[in-house]
Amino acid sequence: MTKVDDGKLRQRLEQQAKRIRKAERDKPTLLAQTVFTGTLGLLLVLPIIVGAYAGHWLDGQGAEYSVRWTLGLILLGVVIGSINVYLFIKERP
Repeated sequence: MTKVDDGKLRQRLEQQAKRIRKAERDKPTLLAQTVFTGTLGLLLVLPIIVGAYAGHWLDGQGAEYSVRWTLGLILLGVVIGSINVYLFIKERP
């Protein structure tokens, strides 16, 4: 091997060692993973709950018994919650 090859090899090894050390430092902890999972749960569940309450209130405003608004807004909450989760995961590095 020549000195140029040794220099390139040494440089590549140093870069890989830096990447490995950075990956070990940035390793997510149990607490970070728990917070991330809890956030995902809230992003999914809150729109569903808001939709259920708003739909129940709208159904109560009518003269006869109906669950149209409740079911419709629950499904809308599922869609919005799913989009929230997708965007949150996509945004995470």
